[in-house]
Amino acid sequence: MQTTHVQYSGETACLWLAIIAFGIFNSKCLSWKYIMCLYLEFDIPSFNCQGFVIYALYPSAVDDIERPLVSGDLGSVESNESTLSQSIEPAGRQTQGSFSSTHPISAAPKQRLPSASSQSTHNDFVLDIPNTSEDSLVSQTLHRPLAANLFPEDRKYEKRGDIYSPNPKSIPSHTANQGSCLKLEVISGPSRGLQYSVQSTNTSELPVTIGRVSPGDVILKDSEVSGKHAMINWNLNKLKWELVDMGSLNGTILNSQAVLPTQSGSRHWSNPIELSSGDTVTLGTSSKILVHITSQTECKIPFRIGIASDPMALRRGGKKLAMEDVCYYQWPLPGMDQFGMFGICDGHGGADAATSVSKIMPEVIAGILSDSFRREKVLSQCDASEVLREAFYQTEARINHYYEGCTATVLLVWADGHQNFYAQCANVGDSACVANVGGKQIKMTEDHRITSYSERLRIQAIGAPLREGETRICGINLARMLGDKFLKEQDARFSAEPYISEVVSIDKSSEGFALLASDGFWDVINIKKAFQLVHQAMERNAMDRENSTEKIANFLLSEARTQRTKDNTSIIFLDFSSSQDGSCKLDL
Repeated sequence: MQTTHVQYSGETACLWLAIIAFGIFNSKCLSWKYIMCLYLEFDIPSFNCQGFVIYALYPSAVDDIERPLVSGDLGSVESNESTLSQSIEPAGRQTQGSFSSTHPISAAPKQRLPSASSQSTHNDFVLDIPNTSEDSLVSQTLHRPLAANLFPEDRKYEKRGDIYSPNPKSIPSHTANQGSCLKLEVISGPSRGLQYSVQSTNTSELPVTIGRVSPGDVILKDSEVSGKHAMINWNLNKLKWELVDMGSLNGTILNSQAVLPTQSGSRHWSNPIELSSGDTVTLGTSSKILVHITSQTECKIPFRIGIASDPMALRRGGKKLAMEDVCYYQWPLPGMDQFGMFGICDGHGGADAATSVSKIMPEVIAGILSDSFRREKVLSQCDASEVLREAFYQTEARINHYYEGCTATVLLVWADGHQNFYAQCANVGDSACVANVGGKQIKMTEDHRITSYSERLRIQAIGAPLREGETRICGINLARMLGDKFLKEQDARFSAEPYISEVVSIDKSSEGFALLASDGFWDVINIKKAFQLVHQAMERNAMDRENSTEKIANFLLSEARTQRTKDNTSIIFLDFSSSQDGSCKLDL
């Protein structure tokens, strides 16, 4: 993006202000194309101003659809169609814009711009007018000054592993030589919800590149992210993960510090910076990535697992939806090498309830199974129904979300010590789990939407039958969920009672697998088609078993995208037929 730099003497400052203000207030256009930020720096006896900011909004006939993204709301999900708005503020103080339109305009903290010339005096004021063409917005990275210091609203994304990881752990020095697992989770920006994982021993997948365009490993659809923005690699000498800025236009921030100082204006690579679990990497101003790192001594999942997720959009190329899905898993459960769990929560009204459940549910299940009597009962009877039912009751009691709720699907898996596994599922809502064992297709969840026949029978049995054609209660299409305490107090038809599946036995020779997915996937792909897609992907990746589960999960996700799903989509794929000595346990 080119900038026109104009200087005016202090005597003409007030005249320019009057002309600009007159033009703005007399404009009758309701849509705006460009934002001109005026940074005034002058000193007149009657008008002393250091860092006054004016937004001059230029009208346009072009609709919002064609606009690039610049979002100052670092916690929201925006896209390239969002309104472009930035502020320039001096000395780290944010100045609010004076004008508004029917389109949302947000301000983001910026560094103070230098004067046009070293000879500029305090009797000059400077106009920095972005001269942005339509073509440059489409094909180029949108340049924004990098704020080296984070503001209070950004602090919530600083290194705080307890927010997204109940048990954040760096690599212990005595186990670092065993290798490491890296997981990247996009927690803010247009691509919020995307996840990527890799092991240090899988050299064919390294380094991990992050950017806006393919080919790359983590693709962020953010106009402030460069085509090749940053890179993460495993340092064999230091046995650490390291971050490098690849000469990006808008810079990279690790926690609150810039990885590559931008004052020089050069586009060279930065020096490698060590990463730790819980670090937050910011690219541009809105895209934030949370780093999870675990040692491979903790990675004991005896089979392979793949995870993929995408917020999706209501229409192709449109604005990304807010990400309310949460995927999580833990193997082994604390103190129980035989047990692990895998879950998906699909939030509504926000992601807070789903996030809470993803943290509380593993703790509750681990607490119940810590009782040796109950644990031995599960192993001897090959049935965890009581454990799962109580886990849902306790989780529902512990979460305190009155106006937010979520589906919850939990697959509990345990081993018998002879390379055989048992799996049992519990759910509320419409995030389904299916399994294939020895060629037999098994549905392990129940659909709790209002339109479900079994759910309508349950509601009728409690004496409050639904009217014909009624598909929602209080605006919600689900009758069972966790959270939504207010609705449950108002209407007894809402419930947190989970459906519990039968136990599925999986031996090593059965070629078994399981698939958990949120309703964004099942809305466009039925169970029969899902099994066909899995078999197709397994055949395609038969020669690359090491990475097959991740590829299968992403293949299923891409198929849902091709079918134009209009909801958040998350997928967990478990391949019980493949052994995995170095798979990662990630506490989300």
